[in-house]
Amino acid sequence: MEERGSISIHTENIFPIIKKFLYSDHEIFLRELVSNAVDATQKIKRLAAIGEFKGELGDLTVKVAVDKEARTITIADHGIGMTAEEIKKYINQIAFSGASEFVERYKDSGDKSQIIGQFGLGFYSAFMVAERVEIITKSYKEDTQAAHWTCDGSTEFAIIDAHKEDRGTNVVLNVAQDSDEFLEPARIKNILDKYCKFLPVPVEFEGEVINNPNPIWTKQPSELTDEDYKNFYKELYPFSEAPLFWIHLNVDYPFNLTGILYFPKIKNDFELQRNKIQLYSRQVFITDEVKDVVPEFLMLLHGVIDSPDIPLNVSRSFLQADSSVKKINTYITKKVADKLNELFKKDRAAFEASWNDINVFVKYGMLSDEKFYEKAKDFVLLQNTEGKYYTLEEYKTLVEPTQKDKNDQLVLLYATDTDKQHAFVEAAQSRGYDVLKLDTLIDSHFIAMLEQKLEKTTLKRVDSETTDKLIEQDVTKESVLNDTEKETLKTTYEQAISNQHMHVEVAPLSPDDAPVVITLPEFMRRMKDMSKSGGGGMMFMGDMPDTYNVTINANHPLNQRVLHAAADDKTRIARQAFDLALLSQNMLSGAALTAFVKRSFELMTQE
Repeated sequence: MEERGSISIHTENIFPIIKKFLYSDHEIFLRELVSNAVDATQKIKRLAAIGEFKGELGDLTVKVAVDKEARTITIADHGIGMTAEEIKKYINQIAFSGASEFVERYKDSGDKSQIIGQFGLGFYSAFMVAERVEIITKSYKEDTQAAHWTCDGSTEFAIIDAHKEDRGTNVVLNVAQDSDEFLEPARIKNILDKYCKFLPVPVEFEGEVINNPNPIWTKQPSELTDEDYKNFYKELYPFSEAPLFWIHLNVDYPFNLTGILYFPKIKNDFELQRNKIQLYSRQVFITDEVKDVVPEFLMLLHGVIDSPDIPLNVSRSFLQADSSVKKINTYITKKVADKLNELFKKDRAAFEASWNDINVFVKYGMLSDEKFYEKAKDFVLLQNTEGKYYTLEEYKTLVEPTQKDKNDQLVLLYATDTDKQHAFVEAAQSRGYDVLKLDTLIDSHFIAMLEQKLEKTTLKRVDSETTDKLIEQDVTKESVLNDTEKETLKTTYEQAISNQHMHVEVAPLSPDDAPVVITLPEFMRRMKDMSKSGGGGMMFMGDMPDTYNVTINANHPLNQRVLHAAADDKTRIARQAFDLALLSQNMLSGAALTAFVKRSFELMTQE
């Protein structure tokens, strides 16, 4: 028996339009066809389980084969198969109407990003690479005739009786001349590795099963050991360091979601990791561009999310608005926060030990997600320059007795480089102050957030003012110099420094403080730090020259010497003191450093 017919659709030339739209993503045809084969296989297993199929299931492996000489790709399964009538229903009508609807919707769209890899064309994606497609199939139902369907990419098809002994379906693609790449076994293997690595039915290519049908995210956490999780991470990311810890996602209401998210060691330079979270739908790989599904700050995590509830055949803008996606996004955020809180409470010492690896992630989350902030404020840690860790509340309690200024503002002091700022840290500690270590790229934004969230609290970098001005009190230090001497000293230093970006002032500091203190005001430094890390509206600050405050200590003995030195020596000693201040902050280089060394020898050998 042979039957010929025409598929009834409204859009003519459907296949050229499909090809045009999907030109850059032809490879997904294999994902769709292998997924269909897996689906047919799972259906026969379900029918057997409920007693509707009583025959032998036999080998259920899906097999993919390439015949370069015959120019064919074959996807063969032992699933439920189809009768001729079912082919006409599922292939000619339902599948094709889906393709037709797709074309009607997108044929005039110029935005290919809306549809590439994000649609459910299924079977008809085969025509992206094939000039003719054949289906040879036999239904699982008893006493049914095998059928052979052929279509050349037009709206015409033919169905004839076929000779096929075993149950299942073979889809044969006769590859078009412009798709030779898909006749290369290495290319097919690469696509299967990408999309079919965790399909729930064995998939064989060139005599080898290429997938893991039972990945650990499909199992219950109680069935798994730490080694199972670590080994799976190696399977996903063979060249990465072991993860710090992980979260097993498993929810079936109000949406279906499974998966495992791993916390990698995040480098201090805040580089976005190569290894991305992979999105699956029923174990079929969809994409590793998951920014619409996963909150932005969680993009630093690695792992797998699998959900059949994420819509795959819609534009990204719709995906963002989809209620399921929003619920999944919120759920993942909550699970991550709960896991971190659990680790903090369960083993604080271990949490502190991993803090350097996760603190950028936690701070980023607090900055970008209000709900995450509300949970994280109880376990975010502040580390001081002594290496001790405190929660926000613990730290406020620690410094409140000593670090409130005359306006009852709590002043938190911090260092971004404890070596370069060592003298300032030491000076602060000598007055009984504590100094935090905030040295990651994100900390400039984190500092601004803390000031916004914490009442009557400000943060100052330890070298942004002289120590007495960092936490101002209603105490006035007496100067040993009179006003005339102060003015003379100021003029001497201005002449010695000769730099319009250095603002000189004379102040009565402690005799134990340095003779010259160079500071960059907190506001100026913070704006420049934020511009470096991409702070909105602050980019122009990065091009502005630094304007420093140079405080001359009126009560230091060296400045008495400057005042009373011979005219020729005044400027030399003042410049030497200024250069020493520069040197202490690693700000002296080039010709200025050479001149300083030469001057040092002269002063040392001066009688």
